[in-house]
Amino acid sequence: MKIAITGGSGFIGTQLCTLLKAQGHEIVIIDIAPSKAFPNERLDVDVTDLPALENALQGCEAIYHLAAEHRDDVQPIEKYYDVNVEGGKNVANAAEKLGINKIIFTSTVAVYGLDKGASTEQDTPDPFNDYGHSKWQSEQAFNEWVQADPKRTLTTLRLVATFGVGNRGNIYNLLNTIASGKFIMIGNGNNHKSIAYVGNVAAFLNNVLHLNAGKHLYNYADKPDLNMLDMVEQVYKTLERKFPPKAPYIVGLLGGYVFDILAKMTGRTFPISSIRVKKFCADTVVDASKLKETGFIPPFSLKEGLKEMIEAEFLNKKANNTQNHAKAA
Repeated sequence: MKIAITGGSGFIGTQLCTLLKAQGHEIVIIDIAPSKAFPNERLDVDVTDLPALENALQGCEAIYHLAAEHRDDVQPIEKYYDVNVEGGKNVANAAEKLGINKIIFTSTVAVYGLDKGASTEQDTPDPFNDYGHSKWQSEQAFNEWVQADPKRTLTTLRLVATFGVGNRGNIYNLLNTIASGKFIMIGNGNNHKSIAYVGNVAAFLNNVLHLNAGKHLYNYADKPDLNMLDMVEQVYKTLERKFPPKAPYIVGLLGGYVFDILAKMTGRTFPISSIRVKKFCADTVVDASKLKETGFIPPFSLKEGLKEMIEAEFLNKKANNTQNHAKAA
């Protein structure tokens, strides 16, 4: 099968492409960023450019739509809507024009909002930020696409924060802040986080390729959920570091607002923002029990994924740097 992957040069996309290639599929990576793993399969196409997108999708039988603006600090705000909403509409419109009847779309649990309890797929979306709003609008565009023809298949995956070696998202930022000695524990840490390991996410995306026609919606998270305090303590233990001082939530939030103002004044990005403090201290938990109906079994545990990432990104790099300095001396 010839399969297009928008955002295929990225963190999740690269792992997914590896699995698809291993099964004999022909892949077409649609991404404005180069693909280190699959440079010959990548087309330099922006999803906001409909004519170029239609040309890139010629002959494809399925589309994985992973491309998105997802960072907390995207500026200007309109980029969320240009890429996530208009880009999503372009994918749906191109699929309709070319007769492509299968789309697998990675959305986000940010559509549920903060502190909503263990959200299920039946809960009413209530996004709290522009990223969540834009992904929810994109979901609605794809829902309209699938409802227009009973032969079409739409699988929407609402992803939690996903981590793994090579990722530079929220969990890496947390680990890196801890490893650099700049971390302060904000709040009591009793909140829980649903997170996912990239190897499991890619495996599930590959698994749903052959679902039957219709609309399918899944929350994806690797269980059991982690208590934030336990997670941070595990990281410090693995790194053999002393646990840091704690700051009350209100102090951390005020500090986040100060950095928001500085970011607007200077145009710079900072590791602290009010949104990041809110997200860090909030329960971000989803009910992923619906995954069981697919028969999917995650190949990795969360502990295995975290251990691999900490060792590869921090312990091994530190050891290599030490060796290099010794050789230079």
